[in-house]
Amino acid sequence: MQVRTRFAPSPTGYLHLGGLRTALYTYLFARKEGGKFILRIEDTDQEREVPGAIEKIYSSMRAAGLTYDEGPDVGGDYGPYIQSQRRDTYLPFAKKLVESGHAYYCFCTKERLDEARAEAEREGRTFKYDKHCLHMPKEEIQRRLEAGEPYVIRQNVPTEGRAGFDDVLYGRVEVDCSTLDDNVLIKADGLPTYNFANVIDDHLMGITHVMRGTEYLSSAPKYNLLYEAFGWQPPLYVHLPVVMRDQTRKLSKRYGDPSFEDLLEMGYLKEAIINFIALLGWSPRSEREFFTLKELEECFDLEGLNKSPSIFDMDKLTWFNAEYMRKLSFEEFYEKARPWLVRALGEDKFDLRRIAELLHNRTEVLNRIPEMVDFLAQMPQFENELYTHKKMKTNPDIARSALNGIRPVLEGVEEWTEAVLHDRVMEAIAQSGMKNGQVLWPLRIAISGKASTPGGAIEIAYLLGKEETLRRLDQSIANLG
Repeated sequence: MQVRTRFAPSPTGYLHLGGLRTALYTYLFARKEGGKFILRIEDTDQEREVPGAIEKIYSSMRAAGLTYDEGPDVGGDYGPYIQSQRRDTYLPFAKKLVESGHAYYCFCTKERLDEARAEAEREGRTFKYDKHCLHMPKEEIQRRLEAGEPYVIRQNVPTEGRAGFDDVLYGRVEVDCSTLDDNVLIKADGLPTYNFANVIDDHLMGITHVMRGTEYLSSAPKYNLLYEAFGWQPPLYVHLPVVMRDQTRKLSKRYGDPSFEDLLEMGYLKEAIINFIALLGWSPRSEREFFTLKELEECFDLEGLNKSPSIFDMDKLTWFNAEYMRKLSFEEFYEKARPWLVRALGEDKFDLRRIAELLHNRTEVLNRIPEMVDFLAQMPQFENELYTHKKMKTNPDIARSALNGIRPVLEGVEEWTEAVLHDRVMEAIAQSGMKNGQVLWPLRIAISGKASTPGGAIEIAYLLGKEETLRRLDQSIANLG
C-alpha cells in the first residue's frame, strides 16, 4: 500500500506556525515512506474565507519548500482539490447514510435551535440536538423537500455504546456515544460541514495517514462512526500536540504571534524556521539539532513524535537563525542583506559590500540590520559618559586628550582606505604612549555615537569618509568641552 498523506488548510488567513508544523510532518512522512503528499483546500465554511488566502497558502508552501504531488494548482488524479468545487460529491453520500439509517433530514428552524440552546444554558447543561426530526414519516419528509423547505442532514449517532479510534500517539481513544451530538453533515446551503467533507474526501483520495492537531481528538470518534456506516477502512490517525506560546497559552495570531509569512518578512531564513519547527514535537533521539529539509526527509519517523505540548520560543528561533546566517557564504548573505542595507542607507552613499562583511557574523535576523547601521546615516546624540569603559581604562577626560591627539593625524590622511587609516592611527597611538583601547574606544564613540557597532573605529571612519569623520569628530570634541 502506497502512503498518501494530505495537508488540508482552510483559507482563513496566513499559514500559522502550528499549521506549518502539521504540513511539515505530513510532508516528511510521505517523503520518508516514498509516498504522495497532497494539498487540499477545505473551504466549506465560506463565511470565514479571507480573499487571497488560497494564494497565500500556495506561496507559503512554496516558500517552505514543501512540494506537494497533487493539489489545486498542480492537478492530480483525485481532483478537484478545493472542496467547494466538489460540492456535488457529498450529497449523494449523505443520502446513502439517510437510506441506511445513519443520518436523517432535519427541518428545525434557527429559532427552535436557539431556544433549545438557551434552555440548555439556563439548566447548566451542554446543548445536544434532541433528534426531534429523526422519526419524521417519509411522506412528510418528501412533502417538505418538494415544498423547498430549508433542511440540513444530521448524523444519527447511537445513543448507547462506545465510539472510538486508534491513534499512533494516544493509542485507543473511546467515548460514550451518549456524549456525542448529532452533527450536521450537509448544511442548509448544500455544502458539507468540515467533518463530513473530511471523511468523504480522505476516502475518495485514498488518504492512508491523517496528521492533525489534538483539537480534533474529540471529533475523531464521530468520523469513525461514519467510516463504519459506509463500510470503509479509516486512515491511521496521528494527533499532534499543540504548539504553545508559553506554559499557559496556545500560539495564536489573535494575540499577535507571528505567522510563517511574518517570520519571512522579518528576515528569518526559511531553512532556520523549518529546522526549528521540525523539533517542536519531534525528536531525532540524538543531540543533533541542525537538519536540512532533505536530511529531515531521510530521518523523520513517527516514533520520534511526542505527546507533550511544545513551547515556541522566539529566542531559540533567533539563535537558530543566527547560526544559519553564519553558515551562509558571503555572497548569499550579501544578497539577502542588501535590500535591508539599501532601506537604511540608500543605494550609493556607502560601501554596502564592506558593511555586509562586517555584519555577516553579527546578524541574528535580517530586520535588525537597519538599527545596526543607522548611525552611519545619521549621528545619534549620546552622553559623554559613554566614553567611560573600565576594561579600556577610558573616561571623558582621557577621551578628550585622545581625540585631540588623533584629530590632526586623521586630517593628514590623503588616501582614505582602511589599510592606510589603520597604519596611520596605530602608528600615532604607539608614539603617544597610550594604550590602543584608550584611543580606539573614544574614536569609535566620537564618530558613531554607539557603544556597539559592526566594525571598530577604523572601519567606521573608512565607511563615513574623511569629511564626515572629521565633522563628527569635531562635534564630539566640542561636546567634551
